[in-house]
Amino acid sequence: MDKKLLPKSHFHFIGIGGIGMSAIAKGLMKKGYSVSGSDLIKNDETNQLEQLGAVIFTSQIRQNIEFVTSKFNNKLINFVVSSAIKAENEEFSYCRKKNLTIKHRSEILAMLMQTYTALAVAGSHGKTSTSTFLSTLLELCTHNSSSITGGIIPIYNSNCYLENTKFLVAEVDESDGTIINYKSDIGIINNIDFDHCDHFSDLDEVISSFKDFASNSKKLLLNFDCPISRNNFNSDSQWSNTTQNKVAHALIPTEIYKSHTIGKYYENGNFITSLNIPIPGLHNLSNITAAIAASRMIGVDFNKIKENIKYLKLPKKRFEFRGKIDDRDFYDDYAHHPKEIKATIKLGRLFIKQEKNKKSQRRRLIAIFQPHRYSRVKQFKEEFAEELSKADVIYVTSIYGAGEENKCNINSKIITELIYKKNKNVSYINNYHEILKKFYELTQKGDLILNMGAGDCHNFWSILSKTIN
Repeated sequence: MDKKLLPKSHFHFIGIGGIGMSAIAKGLMKKGYSVSGSDLIKNDETNQLEQLGAVIFTSQIRQNIEFVTSKFNNKLINFVVSSAIKAENEEFSYCRKKNLTIKHRSEILAMLMQTYTALAVAGSHGKTSTSTFLSTLLELCTHNSSSITGGIIPIYNSNCYLENTKFLVAEVDESDGTIINYKSDIGIINNIDFDHCDHFSDLDEVISSFKDFASNSKKLLLNFDCPISRNNFNSDSQWSNTTQNKVAHALIPTEIYKSHTIGKYYENGNFITSLNIPIPGLHNLSNITAAIAASRMIGVDFNKIKENIKYLKLPKKRFEFRGKIDDRDFYDDYAHHPKEIKATIKLGRLFIKQEKNKKSQRRRLIAIFQPHRYSRVKQFKEEFAEELSKADVIYVTSIYGAGEENKCNINSKIITELIYKKNKNVSYINNYHEILKKFYELTQKGDLILNMGAGDCHNFWSILSKTIN
C-alpha cells in the first residue's frame, strides 16, 4: 500500500465486530483515518467504534458499499476482509464485481507495524496471553509502547492502544497463511502445533508458515521447551521453564500455587533472582517468560521488570473468574484445542487441590465444552476425548461452526461417545439454553465449572447470572 495515499484513505471493514478486525479498525482511527464497517451482530467492539466516529452497519448488503463509495468519494477507499468472510458475502461479492480495492486484514496490520519497532507474537497457543503480558510490561517499564491484539488487555481495557510510541506489540495470526505478510524487529514463536486443519493439511505446512514468519523477523525469540520449534528453527534467543542451560532466558518454577508461581530467573545460565509471578499455570509461566525475554531483548532494565511484574493480569476469557452462583464457581476459558483444554483442566485441578481443606464437601471439576469448527472436531476427536475425560463431569454442546460448512456431517456426539469410553459422567447437551434450564440438576454446591470454547459460549455467564440470581 502506497504510504503517500494514506492520509486520504478510508477503510471499510466487512465483519468489523471481530476481536482482531475491530482492533485494527480502532488503530486506523487513532491514526486519523476514517473508518466504516459492517457486522450482523452489535457488540462492545462495534459500540466503541461507533463512539469513536466509525459508521457501523448491522447488515451486510451491497447498499452499504454504495453508501460508503458515495459518502467517501473524495478518498481512496480500501475494503478490508478477514479469512472468515466467505465469497458469497453480499458486500464482498459486490466489491469484487465492481473491482474495488480489497485488502486482507493482515495487510493493514502489517502497514501499521511499519512505523514502529515491532514485536510480533506468533504461535499455536498463548498468543493473546503473551501479547497481554508483554504489552503490560512495556507500558509500565517504558511508557513508550502501543499494542494491537486479539483480546482485551486489562491495562488498556481494550484490544487496541495505538499512539506515537517507539514500540508496538502485535499479535499475528497463522491460521490462514497470511502470517507471511508481517515484518517484525522481534518475532516471537510461542510454540508450534497442528491446528487450523481447514487451511493446513499437515504439521509440515504449519511449520512452513512459521518459517515464512521467521524469515521476515530481524530477531527471533523461540520457546526451547517446544520440541517442534526447537528442532526446526535456530536462534540465539530462546527461553525455557525446564532448563537454564543452552538458553538466553529461563524461569524455573520452584513453588506452584493457585494464585501465583515462584521461580528462579536466569540469563545465559547465570542466576539473577527469584520472581513471584502473580498468574497461575505453567502454560502462563511460559508466556510470561517470553514477555520478559522480549523486553530484555529491546533493552528494558531488569529491575524495572521485577518491579512491575506484580501488575500482570490475564486477558479476558483466559481462566477468567466470572462469579459464584449458590457456591458454584464459574470460569470462562478460550480453550478450543486439545492442548489448551489439557492446560485449563490442569489449572482447574490445582485450584481444587489447594482449596480442598477449606470445603467440607468434595469439589468436582465440571467441564462445559463448545467445540469450535467441524474440521477441528473431525481432526482431533480422540485428543478432545482424552483431555476432556479428565474432568469429573463433562457436558459437550453443539459445534460452533464459525462460518465453516459441515461437509462431513460431523456433530458433537462423536466426542461424547469417545469420552464415555473413558468417563461415564458425560452428556451431550444440544445448547446452552438446555444447560440453563437444568443448571441445578447438572451441577451441585462446591463445583468448579469450566466453560470452554472459542465461539459464543462466553455469553452464557451473563444470561445465567441474570436468570439464576
